[in-house]
Order: sequence, then C-alpha cells, then structure tokens
Amino acid sequence: MRSANCSPITYPLLPPTHQHHMWDAWDMAAEICLSKLPHLIADPNAEFQPSPFFTEQLTAFEVWLDHGSEDKKPPEQLPIVLQVLLSQSHRFRALVLLGRFLDMGPWAVDLALSVGIFPYVLKLLQTSAMELRQILVFIWTKILSLDKSCQVDLVKDGGHAYFIRFLDSLDAYPEQRAMAAFVLAVIVDGHRRGQEACMSAGLIDVCLRHLQPENPHDAQTEPLLLQWLCLCLGKLWEDFPEAQLLGLQSNAPEIVTCLLSEPQPEVRASAVFALGNLLDIGSPSVNGGDDDSDDDEKARAEINVVRSLLQVTSDGSPLVRAEVSVALTRFALGHNKHLKSVAAEYWRPQTNSLLKSLPSLANINNPSNVYSPSNFLQGSSGLSSHIGPVLRVGSDTSATGRDGRISTSSPIATNSIMHGSPQSDDSSQHSDSGILLRDNASNGGLSYTRSRPIIDSGIYSLFISTMCSIAKDPYPRIANIGRRALSLVGVEQVVMRNTRFGSGGAGESSAPSSNIGMARSSSWFDMNSGISMAFRTPPVSPPQHDYLTGLRRVCSMEFRPHLLNSPDGLADPLLSSAAGPSTSARREERERTALDCIAKCQRSSACKMTSQIASWDTKFELGTKSALLLPFSPIVVAADENEQIRVWNYDDALPVNTFENHKLSDRGLSKLLLINELDESLLLVGSSDGNVRIWRNYTQKGGQKLVTAFSSVQGHRAAGRSVVIDWQQQSGYLYASGDMSSILVWDLDKEQLLNTIPSSADSGISALVSSGYHV
Repeated sequence: MRSANCSPITYPLLPPTHQHHMWDAWDMAAEICLSKLPHLIADPNAEFQPSPFFTEQLTAFEVWLDHGSEDKKPPEQLPIVLQVLLSQSHRFRALVLLGRFLDMGPWAVDLALSVGIFPYVLKLLQTSAMELRQILVFIWTKILSLDKSCQVDLVKDGGHAYFIRFLDSLDAYPEQRAMAAFVLAVIVDGHRRGQEACMSAGLIDVCLRHLQPENPHDAQTEPLLLQWLCLCLGKLWEDFPEAQLLGLQSNAPEIVTCLLSEPQPEVRASAVFALGNLLDIGSPSVNGGDDDSDDDEKARAEINVVRSLLQVTSDGSPLVRAEVSVALTRFALGHNKHLKSVAAEYWRPQTNSLLKSLPSLANINNPSNVYSPSNFLQGSSGLSSHIGPVLRVGSDTSATGRDGRISTSSPIATNSIMHGSPQSDDSSQHSDSGILLRDNASNGGLSYTRSRPIIDSGIYSLFISTMCSIAKDPYPRIANIGRRALSLVGVEQVVMRNTRFGSGGAGESSAPSSNIGMARSSSWFDMNSGISMAFRTPPVSPPQHDYLTGLRRVCSMEFRPHLLNSPDGLADPLLSSAAGPSTSARREERERTALDCIAKCQRSSACKMTSQIASWDTKFELGTKSALLLPFSPIVVAADENEQIRVWNYDDALPVNTFENHKLSDRGLSKLLLINELDESLLLVGSSDGNVRIWRNYTQKGGQKLVTAFSSVQGHRAAGRSVVIDWQQQSGYLYASGDMSSILVWDLDKEQLLNTIPSSADSGISALVSSGYHV
C-alpha cells in the first residue's frame, strides 16, 4: 500500500508492520508455490505437494513454547496459528500448541484474545470431530477463567450445548469433565439467558446424574468433578426461582446432601453452596403467588434443606462453615417474618420455657455467656441497613473485561461479609457482649416474605440457637455473618469495644493482607492472583505429583492456587511452598540435622539438664501459661492466660513478634503445639473453651496469618476444666477432650471429626498425650 502512496492509520495506533520480517517468510512461501506452477501445468499427472508454510510456522511456534516465557518477546507466529485453525489437516496440532500457550498464564490468554482467537474457537464448537473435544474444552476453560464476558456469545451461538454433551459423556476423564463443568458454571454465572438455556438443555439432570454413582459399591467420583458439578448447579439455581423449583422437584437436596460428608472440604463447601442457592431469599413465587400449595411444598423442601445444613454448622473447615452461614442467612431472608415472631418469643424476658428447652443454649442465663437474656425490646426500625451486606456476596455490576479476572454480575451486590482478610471485619475488633431484640422491626427491602405459617416453629427455634453459636465462631468472618443473620430476624448484638490485654506493641495486631481469605458466591469465579479474593484461575496443566508424604495440609480459608492441577482433585497441600524443590531440600536438611543431633545425644555421657541455655523476661503480667521451643531455630513461643502470644529469639533475648490469638472477651489458654515442624511450621493454639486456631508466619513481625479455626469439642463446654488437646504429626490427628466422657479425634487433612472415643474416666480428662496412633 505504501508503494501506492497509501499509509493506513489505525486507532488505537498499531505498530508498523510493513517491514515485518514475517513478510519475508510469506514471500518465500508464495515464491515456492509459484515455482511449482510450470511443472504442474506441464504434467497434469504430477503429484501436488502442499506448501510447507503452515507446518514450518507451527514448528517455529512450538520451538518458542519450549523456550519462551512471559518475560520474553511474544511469539510472532501466534496470528498464523489462528489462521492454521482454518486448515483441517493442521487443526489438531494447532489447537494443541495453542492450548500449551494459553496454559502459560493469564497474560497468554489475554494476548491470544487480543489477536482474535475468540471467533475461531467459537466456530469450532460447531464441529463434531471427537478428537478436538478435549482440547477445545481445555482452551475454553482458559478463556473463560479470564474473560467472563464471552458467556454472552457462547449462549447466543448455542455453544453451551457442546459442553453439556461433553459433561455427559463417559469416555472423557473426570478432570476433563470438570473443566466442562467449570465452563458451564461461568456461562450461567449471573447471566439469566445462560441459566435459561442451560436449564432447557437439561443441565440440572446431567449434573445430578453424575453426582451419584450408578452402583452404590462403585468408587466415588473424582472430587474435582464433584466440586464443579455442585458449583455449576449452585450458579444455575442462584436467584433463578424456576431452576430452584426444578431442582427441588428433581430430588436435588437429597443427592447433594450426600456430599456433606465427603473427605475434601472443598467438595463439602461446594455442596453447601449448591444447597444454599436452592433457598429462595424472598422473591415472588414462580406462579405469581396464586398457587399456595406449590408455595407450601417449596417451603417444606427448603426446611429440609436447612435441616441438612444445620447438621454441618460444626464442620472443621471454615470454608464449609462460611458457606453454611451464608446459606442460613438466605433462609433468614426468605423466612424473615416467621423467624422474627419466634425470635420475639425466644428472647422475651418474661418467659424462658423455650430457652430452657434448647440444650445448646443451656448456659444462656450465665452472666458470662455472650448471649445473655438481659435483652430488651426496642422500638421498630428498618432492616434495610442490614439487607445489603447479606443478600449477595462479592458481586458488582461493573463491565467485564480482560483485566485478568472475571467481574461478577449478581443483581444484589456487596463485599462486606465474605471478602477481605479473615480478621479484617469488625468481628476482629469487637467482643461479643450481649444482644438487643428488635421486635416488630419492619422488613425494609424484604418485599416478598411468606404470609402463611407452614411448619411448626421447632426448626426456627433451632435455627436461631444455631445462629447464636455461629455468631461465636472462632473464625472472625463467620462470626460476623452469624451476627448479621441474627440482626435480620430482630436479634442484634450490642457491640462493645474489647479491652486489650498485655502491653503489646506494633506487632500485636494481627491483620493479614486482604488477599488472604475465602471468597464466596460469584467470587468462586474471581480467578486472578492479584485481586482480593483467594480463588485463583484454575490452571489445567498436566498433573504434577509433588505432594510431600507426611506434610499436613491443615486446610484453611486460603484456597489452593492450583485448582485443576492435581490428579486426585483437591488433595494438593494447602501450603503452596510445600510443593517446591526448596521445601523438599529444606526438609531433607532438617531430617539430617535431627539425626545428627540424636547421634550426638546418644554419644554424650554428661547430663546437661542443669545447664542454663538462655533466660529472658516474657513480660507477661499474669505469667507464662505455655511455652514452645522450635526444633531447628533459636525461637521460643510463649503465651499467657489471656492468649497473648509472644515469639522470642532466645540467643539474643529479643522479641520477634507479638500478637493476640483472638480479640474476644472469653479467654484462657490450653496448649501451644507445632505442626509440620520439618517444613514451614504452623502454630496451633488451643484455647480453654476448645477453640483451636492455627497460625502461619507467626515468626514474622506483624505478618501472622490465621490459617484455620474451629471448635474441637463441638458443643461441649468446659464447666470448670480446660479443654485438653494434643497433636500427632504422623497420623495428622488432633485429639481433644476435657470435662466430658469421650475423646474427639480430628483429621486435619480432611478437617473432619474422624471418631469419638469413649473414655472410662467418670470425671472428665485433665491431661492428654498421643504417640503414633495411640492416645
């Protein structure tokens, strides 16, 4: 064009291409083709030899994939690779190489989208070639993990049917079908047309069919597939009454409830997510409110769902408990009117009959109890100020784009409950000190609450007592959700500033960075590592077998950074650093050090127990309650009765870090324990009331992060004796007991209560020691 004195101008400005050396390769290919014409014309029987141009470009692209990276110059062959997709003979190889490129990270996906990959791969969904299915699902997984806006065109062109057929095919591996479930989950995420199209295509039946084995004796489905099937169903049901009703009619609650006992906490959490989205938060009925029998039937089905959810409110995983809390909040919104009337009777000072009938609140008349009945009736006030933070989580209506994450589109949006760090909400800054009862409070923005009683009030009473327990959860954010749910039904905490204990300094505050935490709802799909949620883009790299034997996961509100990376689904270690070569080398070095020290002790004849190694003042006002020595560094962790934790370097007697185990008023320390001592160790802090909190980075000044927290005694409260615990690294079990006639065994790999061992002691247990599998 320049030879004709024509200079193209673009906006935005593109770099000049008229002197690009790719034109030389194109000129050579054209010259080779032209040079063959005389021979072909002279001999009509001559065999035609295709041009090697595309093959050579694919080879050059493959060489770049072997040696290229984000830091190097982008591959020049990428636009040519897209053109090769039009050639049937080279299409499969081009797709495989393109998949390898997309797997290099979000930057690669963004680059491919910028050169126009979308229309090519969208058109390929219309092909019926079996050999292309797996790589196409892989490519779409990468695209949608970055750019959710593609869901609109996918539904418009009927692409959702392609993935439903793939999901329903049994000849694909479970990991590959999990990718299809992920794609479908993104298609229906906040997109009503996508929800309607997938529901009409039978997605609910397909997902439910694959959630349960055909033969009860068959092995359970791949956990990764179970998780994304549940998330897909949850997103399909979310704020879509027609799909919710169809799910209830398809026996979905019974099928999904069976997953609440799965060993993987992510599977349990995703099952709770799906069940929670079956609950109507108060929208008009599907039939416009005229069919009361349908409303009653749906209400009874929702009651059964809530009964199932109430059984897992004491799950060992905060990931699961957080989902349960939000699901129960949805129930509080949909059944707000009935719950308010029950709450009014529940907390009315002049009658304690209902109060005394609930074992879980037997100690409610105790002045030290957080939920004291010294409450009073307050005049009516609107609930609109409380509706926003609980209706929908992690959503905004901003436009989606290729900025490395998927923006969300749920119609009711807030960030105040589930986002941010585990201790960034107000529950970490206040103590629980009582409750206000808001009687006859208006419904505010709740326009659609049921007007007729349906079931007896027993489930509502149980709901309120359970939410009171959730409001005292050891994990701050979960407790915050519980308080907000109680406020919706007229029971509102009187929040008072907590009195700090000890003389702490700058290192006393433990506020992890906001990118550590569990994100929910639409944030299941917020996938970039640079945003404030912990769920990342699911890489679909080849499986990597790098799990270190003996390393305990101790799962948490921190989600795994490699969601689709492990062949056994979600069994990858939580500790991302635990899978690298440096960790393996450190582990081997510490093992050698331990063996050397044991050998030295065996050869030593002199007893040095009387020789003082170090001495320092812990500066605890109430004295030191527990101390813990780290085996491979001159570090000691000490704590007092107020659960103030201080970390010291005893070589120079200098403090390393200081922080509070929690900021609640009910304090008392039971024990300090070390987890994963051969690797990056975690600090387990057991409180007298049975709550267990596990900390990471506790030796970094102000850098401590709460990994997980749960109640180790599940409803048992120490009457006068502290709960006792002990940890066994070899088995990964945590043993807990106290003023009870049993020993509870927790599997921290699964974050589940594994067993309850009856004890012969009649007066409770005051000490507990484990060795191997013996206790």
